[in-house]
Amino acid sequence: MTATNDLNNQSTQLPGDEYIRVSSLCKDGNLLEYMYEDARTLPEAFRRGARVSNNGQCLGWRSGADQPYQWLTYDQVLERAKNFGSGLAKLGYQPGQSTLVGIYAQNRVEWVVTDQACGMYSMITVPLYDTLGPEAVTFIINQAGLNIVVCDGEAKAKLILNKAERTPILQQIVVMEPVSDEVKDIARRMTVEILSFSDVEEMGRMEPYEPVMPNPNDMATICYTSGTTGDPKGAMVTHGNIIAGMSGCCQHLKGYGDLTPDDITISYLPLAHMYERSGQLWVYMQGARIGFFRGNVRELMDDIKELKPTLVPVVPGVLNRIYDKVISQVTSSCFKLIIFNMAMRKKAALLRRGIICNNTIWDRLVFRKIQETLGGNVKQFCSCGAPMSETVLQFARCALGCHVYDCYGQTESASPATMTSPLEHQTGRVGPPIPSCSIKLVDVPDMEYFAENHEGEVCLKGPSVFKGYYNDQKKTDETIDKDGWLHTGDIGKWLQDGTLKIIDRKKHIFKLDQGEYIAPEKIENVYTRSQFIAQIFVHGDSLQRYLVAVVTPDPENISSWARSKGLTGTLDDFCDNKVIKDAILKDIVQLGKSSGLKGFEQVKDIYLSSEPFSIENGLMTPTFKMKRPELRKRFAQKIEEMYDNLNCLRESHKS
Repeated sequence: MTATNDLNNQSTQLPGDEYIRVSSLCKDGNLLEYMYEDARTLPEAFRRGARVSNNGQCLGWRSGADQPYQWLTYDQVLERAKNFGSGLAKLGYQPGQSTLVGIYAQNRVEWVVTDQACGMYSMITVPLYDTLGPEAVTFIINQAGLNIVVCDGEAKAKLILNKAERTPILQQIVVMEPVSDEVKDIARRMTVEILSFSDVEEMGRMEPYEPVMPNPNDMATICYTSGTTGDPKGAMVTHGNIIAGMSGCCQHLKGYGDLTPDDITISYLPLAHMYERSGQLWVYMQGARIGFFRGNVRELMDDIKELKPTLVPVVPGVLNRIYDKVISQVTSSCFKLIIFNMAMRKKAALLRRGIICNNTIWDRLVFRKIQETLGGNVKQFCSCGAPMSETVLQFARCALGCHVYDCYGQTESASPATMTSPLEHQTGRVGPPIPSCSIKLVDVPDMEYFAENHEGEVCLKGPSVFKGYYNDQKKTDETIDKDGWLHTGDIGKWLQDGTLKIIDRKKHIFKLDQGEYIAPEKIENVYTRSQFIAQIFVHGDSLQRYLVAVVTPDPENISSWARSKGLTGTLDDFCDNKVIKDAILKDIVQLGKSSGLKGFEQVKDIYLSSEPFSIENGLMTPTFKMKRPELRKRFAQKIEEMYDNLNCLRESHKS
């Protein structure tokens, strides 16, 4: 039995007055730097995967909905990486830490080939987010000093070229797919050379260079965080940072979440994020396989069904959609709903006994079709990026019959800093520290959070914590204190079992006109438990007495409720309907009361928007966090109207 099996004692407080906690797996409080002696850098980890899999299948892709997955072996990927890295050297990019290579592409084989090539020659990759937009891309090219960017196709190449007059440092664009004569003409005018990916590989094949392997302390990547305001910040992440983080995860899951060369995962979350990047390291280190989606999220479920993965990384929105679809089907029949609820109760009882399985009679009768929509082989879900609904988490563990790990971390911690234990059946927490990270909570007096009460700002330290922001010492000093602690800006609470719960966010607090401090994310987390709510943005300011909110309703649940009341129409019609708005407002206020929200923390009016907050409309970051300044701008008129109405009502009550 490992310490993680003791669900009542999942972390240990170190001696001293700082209330520092580490994983119960840490011997004598020492943090884990690496798990395997032969895997202390990213290229070493990949080579380990080639060895333990006996040159097994590594990267897979499919060209169409009716096509099976095709595979490259580990050795084939290594050969292509050596060729591409040699091609870069042939172009004049010297192996070593002075060469930075931009990658601007969706997840695909060539993304990994480029990344492995750079690792093999000690170069540094600089991913560009697909959803950052041209201004941020221009900023990153200039700040990182990128002479070369590798793109997946014409659209991204053209986007960069259209801003080329503002990026004079850029010399070459390598494109994975053929480009038109139009793009080539633009490149010539901008004095930027266009090269094909295959040509660079061929150059390297014809004139190979000897690899220049990195050290653990060498930088592997500069990963730019999207942020909700201002320019992106480039987190400098070393090989040792990523190795330590994922080694900690492996040790944490040992005996339950171990991967083998027979395991498969689906890659669809952006490789520009450390979450997907570090997760892929976990797969490579164990010699397992990665299959890429075709690039269209609407086709993701079809890709998953064909790939039949055993491990699926998710953000909560993906599981939410699966849950919503299932619930809409079972609620269409009283008989289905009764059987479904009975099956959930039986599986939940097993879960409380530490039994997670998919071979009960309830699986055969009720849950098998649900499991088959995901290929039928899923053993593990790993969720990170945002809090997961307790209802959805319970559904995934019971109906899908697999381990679901809820994680917490940041780009700056290179990977998850905490992870729920394999046998965890409780919800609402993000687990103990993994063995490569120590955590302490720091007082936030303005919000009345104090470490002695087991509450405060979450601070991280250990071999997985990044080195700072590239060319930005000021922001580095604001984030990492003099003792080396990374201040996350999140508010956490230690629970009695030694696990962490994220309860608030430090950055987004504001005051109302009577001086009350408001933490909107805490309120939003309560309100999103309403069946009517898909998304909610709570707003207030120091010149107003009340809170208001913008709500995007859950389309299926609000339509079902409306029909039960004899109301018909489209979602736009429902959003304009006062009866529906009043019902939603009443429901969330009741939720607030039952959850202990104070009177001034309750919203007094809401506006219903049929358009969801999304990356595409600029209201969400690529890591699915709300862009509060953009939301305030987008709904400024509606917010003003709500305040005008509330203030008029207040004045009329006075008179």
